[in-house]
Amino acid sequence: MIKDETEFNKNILIAVDESENASRAVSYVGQMLAGVLGFKVIVLHVISQPEEDFFSTAAEKDTWLGQYKLKVDAMLKNYRKRLIGDGIEPQDVSVRSRLRYCPSLTECILAERSQMNCSTIVVGRQGISRSEEFLFGSVSSKIVNHARDCTVWVVE
Repeated sequence: MIKDETEFNKNILIAVDESENASRAVSYVGQMLAGVLGFKVIVLHVISQPEEDFFSTAAEKDTWLGQYKLKVDAMLKNYRKRLIGDGIEPQDVSVRSRLRYCPSLTECILAERSQMNCSTIVVGRQGISRSEEFLFGSVSSKIVNHARDCTVWVVE
């Protein structure tokens, strides 16, 4: 819930990955905001910094990160293109990928939301079973439970 109307802005953060659920979240925002002026949409993918001992050499880590970053950039470019195709003005859609050490992906997404001053977070529902969600939790559930002073849209 937004505490004070002066804190509300029309910045929307869509946290994405390569999943079908993230793709549906992007489509939902595109359909909801098509032709509506005043909103800024930021499409975010957090690249979780691998543990130091995950790769045997620094060069191996750098190669992996470079290849993964190219893949992420292509995904984000595609999401941006879809939002513009849905009718959102090009200057109102930006993409961002961040390499961060993430003890929890949820914490990283919420930190990015705070840093970018977004009043709304949009995520796709994670495609896991109820028992897996109970045991491990899902990013979307954790965002709903831990987000403060913003609105959260979870897209099925």
